[in-house]
Amino acid sequence: MPIITLPDGSQKSFDKPVSVQQVAASIGKGLADAALAGSVNGKQVDTSFIIEEDSQLSIITEKDKAGLEIIRHSCAHLLAHAVQSVYPQAQVTIGPVIEDGFYYDFAFGRPFTPQDLALFEEKMMEIAKQNLQVTRHEISRDEAIEKFKKMGEHYKVQIIRDIPETESLTFYQQGDFIDLCRGPHAPSTGKLKVFKLLKVAGAYWRGDAKNEMLQRIYGTAWTNKKDLDAYLFRLEEAEKRDHRKLAKKYDLFHIQEEAPGMIFWHPKGWVLYQQIVQYIRQLLVSHGYQEVNTPQIVDRSLWESSGHWEMFHANMFTVHTDERIYAVKPMNCPCHVQIYNQGIKSYRDLPVRLAEFGSCHRNEPSGALHGIMRTRNFVQDDAHIFCTEDQIQNEVSAFIDLLFKVYKDFGYQEILIKLSTRPEHRVGSDEIWDKAEEALAQALNDKALAWEHHPGEGAFYGPKIEFSLKDCMGRVWQCGTMQIDFSMPVRLGAEYVAEDGSRHAPVMLHRAIVGSLERFIGILIEEHAGNFPTWLAPVQVAVLNITQIHADYAQKIGNMLKSKGFRAVTDLRNEKIGFKIREHTVQRVPYLLVIGDREVAQQTITVRTRTGEDLGSMVFDEFVSKLHSECHAMSMIQREE
Repeated sequence: MPIITLPDGSQKSFDKPVSVQQVAASIGKGLADAALAGSVNGKQVDTSFIIEEDSQLSIITEKDKAGLEIIRHSCAHLLAHAVQSVYPQAQVTIGPVIEDGFYYDFAFGRPFTPQDLALFEEKMMEIAKQNLQVTRHEISRDEAIEKFKKMGEHYKVQIIRDIPETESLTFYQQGDFIDLCRGPHAPSTGKLKVFKLLKVAGAYWRGDAKNEMLQRIYGTAWTNKKDLDAYLFRLEEAEKRDHRKLAKKYDLFHIQEEAPGMIFWHPKGWVLYQQIVQYIRQLLVSHGYQEVNTPQIVDRSLWESSGHWEMFHANMFTVHTDERIYAVKPMNCPCHVQIYNQGIKSYRDLPVRLAEFGSCHRNEPSGALHGIMRTRNFVQDDAHIFCTEDQIQNEVSAFIDLLFKVYKDFGYQEILIKLSTRPEHRVGSDEIWDKAEEALAQALNDKALAWEHHPGEGAFYGPKIEFSLKDCMGRVWQCGTMQIDFSMPVRLGAEYVAEDGSRHAPVMLHRAIVGSLERFIGILIEEHAGNFPTWLAPVQVAVLNITQIHADYAQKIGNMLKSKGFRAVTDLRNEKIGFKIREHTVQRVPYLLVIGDREVAQQTITVRTRTGEDLGSMVFDEFVSKLHSECHAMSMIQREE
């Protein structure tokens, strides 16, 4: 008879097999009412699951992260139930949990409308209030195919046929609605109380553009209304801060159909881009990196030697000429090895740190493109460090320090770290992977940094540390990375002469701080909503004359600011000063200098901020000193050098 060990170490004995729900009830009515699922020996199960042998059990409630995911998964099924209640002819396909919510894909004869979404949400609430019991049933493969055929669920039949025959099949039923699913699910629809449908979008069946277009309904679900309201507020803020809208408003860049996933940078946007590049470039020089530049198109043979052709060629753009196949480079690493290989390297030369603002192209699906957050052409602040095994810890440690400094200079304080280890498809022996994974874990632990382990998510050539930023709205963006690679240097013939005269392959560290510059700029645009800190602002100062008799002095001030290296514009248009102030305030120019009779007479300037604050009268040198102090990131670099 089973003995159940609970998370606190206490045990409960039962004289016969017992369900998760019964165990919860034996502990207390409150826990029984709150139970959504259980975790038996680390595996999530429904509350109806029968425990027949000694096991470790934790009861999952809405207070647990897993509980919220179960609520969202159950809400996806609740949505499918509601849609088929309103439109019985709609076919259901898949409905997974995603970050902050869920979606479900449907095949239907016409596009769903906002009115449809309102109907579906109303029906979901109605079904939830019915508190229908959700039951799990095992079914054979043939039975499942026959059952869903009779229901007219052709997509479910395709899904079943693609499931390996070794896997058992289950379906869940609530009322008259049935859906194929592994589970677990909430025990009844009454557990689903706080949800909201958000939008509908197109989605290809199985994500393949060759297949039919389905309709994807997105929703969100939470455990309480306060969290839902906070999330909806964040969505509203995110909509206002959408980098594509702000780019148009502030004239930063555009994208057009003739070059999908590629950016047309406008003058102001290119200034912002170059500020970031120059900031990173100066830091790299002061930290011992040498900047290089490598070709955009390289023969297929190099990508085959590096292993990228086998693992990545579907994402490469290729060019055929002179009876040869070339690939537009999707990453820089094989080319950097070619530079390293020029000339014999001694152990005394290591580490060699090669950096490149490398322009890469990847054939991303058109449906995955998203402004400058997901593009086909992007530039990485990429670098590769060639070192000995003994130098790994120092190099990784120094990189982490550099990365934290950069993120701090951009105003990010909360950095999330995960260690991604060996994927199923990879190159290199298990011994090499063990060594690489241990080295990265040690580097993080030596700095007492909190990190999460993500097995199976490493690159095909090595494990990696991923660094993510959390923005002002709580969104997480993966940016920096550090990867250890023992395989590529061997595959591409990289060597160094050791102290004893023998030859060894160096270890190759792949690293980036901000990652894709395009994506990082998109993050900054949305983080600041166009209100860039002074050192980053495309235009830092606007000099405005009140009338034409003040134009010469205004022009002089503007020229003096430019000579000091500041990005200033002089607005001498024959417009009212209030109009000029409003226009440059809307453009989020950090400082507006107003020039009138008093300023000309006293040889001063009147300073306003973009927030409308009047800083009063200043002499030119006083204002320049203020600007210098605000451009702190650049001044810090200068002090380091």
